[in-house]
Amino acid sequence: MIVIKNIEKKYGQEKILDGISLEVETGSIYGLVGKSGAGKSTLLRCINGLESYTAGQIWVDENEVGSLKSKDLRIFRKNIGMIFQNFSLANRISVYKNVELPLKWWKVNKEERNKRVNELLKLVGLEEKKDSKPAQLSGGQKQRVAIARALALNPKILLCDEATSALDPMTTVSILELLKSINKKLGITIIIVTHEMSVVRKICDRVAILDKGEIAVEGLVEDIFFEEPMELEELTGESSQKNYPSTGVNIRVKIVQDESDGFMLSDVGMVKKVPFKIVYSNMYDYKDKKMSIYVFNVERQYSKELEEYFDSLNVEWKEVKCNE
Repeated sequence: MIVIKNIEKKYGQEKILDGISLEVETGSIYGLVGKSGAGKSTLLRCINGLESYTAGQIWVDENEVGSLKSKDLRIFRKNIGMIFQNFSLANRISVYKNVELPLKWWKVNKEERNKRVNELLKLVGLEEKKDSKPAQLSGGQKQRVAIARALALNPKILLCDEATSALDPMTTVSILELLKSINKKLGITIIIVTHEMSVVRKICDRVAILDKGEIAVEGLVEDIFFEEPMELEELTGESSQKNYPSTGVNIRVKIVQDESDGFMLSDVGMVKKVPFKIVYSNMYDYKDKKMSIYVFNVERQYSKELEEYFDSLNVEWKEVKCNE
């Protein structure tokens, strides 16, 4: 488990991180999002000790990162893999040798190195590219090599710093699917820094939105999309003015379902015989499901019936006011 308590980071008089506190459960996928300069990447580097911090504590399992001596810090980093936007591969050597580098650094014997590199290349789907140079690979293939190298030493944690920002949408999806598979198969905790909320929806369990070095919003991904706070809308570019009706009752509903699930909007009126208007709707891809957000406007005399109906379906709902 990663526990971050009141972390501050200064460069001179400028505060880059200001009182950051959050927890990342072991085996989860956690997102750190925000605009450029929000402090996301700095926080990530503090977690693995590449950056010091001015105040606070970061606990990774039983290690307080800021108190580790140089020798202990090197051993600590062995359990943390990291991938970057620009791949950071050695261009003059083969894919095989790029993945092998951490194993050679830690003086793993040749037989074990060979076994581990081949296992990892199979995991990321690049067995046939082991003798290729990075320049011969696509962007997605380069990132797969970087992921394989980051996993070479069997880390417990994988840190991803804008790892999909340089990739096209289709390649991004394939890399995120690979990360989900690695998380599931190996139980590795993954922290993803990104400015793309689509990445967060696709893969993350929880997310923190950073703004000017502080946590503006934190929670389960689906809860934050249900609440749609102003900070989320600023990132997605959606207007905060929903213009819900000022008469009747507005009921905001979140529905998360597989493609094959049978919830139909028409069922609401047919089953309960409740006349309603849909005054807001939005649909998102969420992990392997669809997440729909609706606002129903009904006359007050029907609101209780509609709320009871949503309760019977275990659908999350809340009443919202005009422009909320």
